[in-house]
Amino acid sequence: MVNVMSAIENTISISLFNRGQAGKIFEEVKRCGAKVVMKNNTAECVLLSPEEYVRLMDEVNDARLLAVAAERMAHYDPAALVSQEDVDREFGFTDDDLADVEADIE
Repeated sequence: MVNVMSAIENTISISLFNRGQAGKIFEEVKRCGAKVVMKNNTAECVLLSPEEYVRLMDEVNDARLLAVAAERMAHYDPAALVSQEDVDREFGFTDDDLADVEADIE
């Protein structure tokens, strides 16, 4: 019964927008969370606050990065690593070349 009540409380009709209640709906989304907008008895879209949207997108991006990292670690071969010194030597980089370089590595 809880799921039915949650669905009812979090569902709004598109006709409420047509009646000029968008401001009220947006305030309720900010206060209570996401709402599913129904049109012709079908879910048309989901309304989220900007903060919730950013939070969800951050989670999605973090999950993608974690998947990439897990894939890379599954194929990790310490014998295939190349040292910074070897790279510098191969490309002719010196300490002076890199002295003014700033880099953020994530």
